[in-house]
Amino acid sequence: MRIFCAVVSLVLAASSAAAQTTPAIATDPPRDSVHPARMEVLHIPSGGVRINGVAYLASGTGAHPTFVLLHGLPGNEKNLDLAQVVRRAGWNAITFNYRGSWGSPGSFRFGNNLEDADAVLKYLADSANARELGIDTRAIVLAGHSMGGWVAILTAAHHPELRGLVLISAADMGRDAALPRAKLTDVMADNMETLTGVTARGMADDLAAGAAKSHWTFADAAPGLTKMPLLVITSDDGLAPEGDALVKQLRALGNSHVATQHEPTDHSYSDKRIALETAVVNWLDATVRP
Repeated sequence: MRIFCAVVSLVLAASSAAAQTTPAIATDPPRDSVHPARMEVLHIPSGGVRINGVAYLASGTGAHPTFVLLHGLPGNEKNLDLAQVVRRAGWNAITFNYRGSWGSPGSFRFGNNLEDADAVLKYLADSANARELGIDTRAIVLAGHSMGGWVAILTAAHHPELRGLVLISAADMGRDAALPRAKLTDVMADNMETLTGVTARGMADDLAAGAAKSHWTFADAAPGLTKMPLLVITSDDGLAPEGDALVKQLRALGNSHVATQHEPTDHSYSDKRIALETAVVNWLDATVRP
């Protein structure tokens, strides 16, 4: 019995190690001198201005599946290491800054964030842009961290053409809008650096008004995600119950393509970056890659 247990332990340990390893973490792809990997700066029309974006484009000829990564509030953690790993795995990775954030023109508003995400998808779907950037428009995955997860959920709910959705410590901003105004204002005061045209109270009022007028909670968006493959990653940052509730609701609605992973770390996955990258790349390869 002891020998059997020892063998089982070794197998489990090997499986765990394998789950923590993907070649894209530490191995550069062979250089394609004709079609090398490259970076392109993007200026994407949205709301009468052009928001800033960056395309990390994979090497090789032809169109590539594409990973669109949305940052949080205000976006100090942009997960660009994840974008680079995804590119090494053969995907394009697109990042951008919402209006009024990190140098993008315009004023920061929560409703504008949702419009900006739609504008980015429209830009990537344009045949001329897709051809220039090498984007397979049949294989676009939306991903978001923190508030970016909220933007990704609400956006994906009316974009059924997306091949999948990745949530990293997604924050249900629509639910947070119901917090007492003083508490919500304090939250905004801690998350407003780099944002243009805002005050903490103004951000709180903006979120509350938008949520009251529109359907901005995870629960509201879930019916539009019943056929969408999802990877829901949570951590010990206090947001896991929100992700767990969404997973439970989606499964109750019949979505059998929801994968989950929990990491015992902080909101920025500070000591679980490789675990985060591996989870995303393995899920993309197993679930979404054409």
